[in-house]
Amino acid sequence: MSLALDAAAQDLLFREAQTANTFTDEPVTDEQVQAIYDLVKYAPTAFNQSPLRITLVRSDDARKRLVGHAMGANGPKTLAAPLTVVLSVDLDFHEKLPQLFPHAPGVKDAFFSEATAREAAGTQNATLQAGYFILGIRAAGLAAGPMTGFDFTGVDKEFFGDGKQKSFLVINVGKPGADAFFPRSPRLEFADAATTV
Repeated sequence: MSLALDAAAQDLLFREAQTANTFTDEPVTDEQVQAIYDLVKYAPTAFNQSPLRITLVRSDDARKRLVGHAMGANGPKTLAAPLTVVLSVDLDFHEKLPQLFPHAPGVKDAFFSEATAREAAGTQNATLQAGYFILGIRAAGLAAGPMTGFDFTGVDKEFFGDGKQKSFLVINVGKPGADAFFPRSPRLEFADAATTV
């Protein structure tokens, strides 16, 4: 293969990695989460806007509040995970652009003065960062259980009452437990997914 990453790393990050549905009770430490963030903060975003915000749901009270907005089996899975993370987009990310994109100070007002433009750009770029975050979890030797089956309007009211963050993904994180993985579903072959023009 013509990949620079060795086969073991390819397996860890991609081929053998799957969405986990159960976890052991081994804790996920703040140090592990910090290491994950320090790796994935280099994900590309337009104008280096970095709009992703990460909320660690650790307390029993916060977890119960979150589960109140879960759909179906996502509630019990979330209650049993050692760590749950709510990923959201910071709708005021543009305020940090002078720090994050200092060589072009006009970008903040030229591109992001309107709230609708900020939300569209922020959501797109935070979603890109979320993919990197999942890879970072895998790189730490942990498993991720990303879920979209939540009432995110309710989650936002529960955790981000000021309206400045908009959640879009919940991820359970930890060491995979018993029967953690469903059989892997098929994927498209290259010829079905790629076109040359």
